[in-house]
Amino acid sequence: MNITTLGLDLAKSVFQAHGIDASGKTVLVKKLHRKQMLPFFSKLAPCVIGVEACATAHHWARTLIAMG
Repeated sequence: MNITTLGLDLAKSVFQAHGIDASGKTVLVKKLHRKQMLPFFSKLAPCVIGVEACATAHHWARTLIAMG
């Protein structure tokens, strides 16, 4: 699975991730609980991540940027 772009829908406790490859084909659709977020992203190769604009978006953006 070669994810180049990932969209992240943030919510209170369950998040939805949608990843595509370089050709725009969907390669990942995953529901993540809050406690699964960091382990999931720590195993993911660097890619462009689009985050929904909401109250916690800056927190998650800073956290993901710090991970590389």
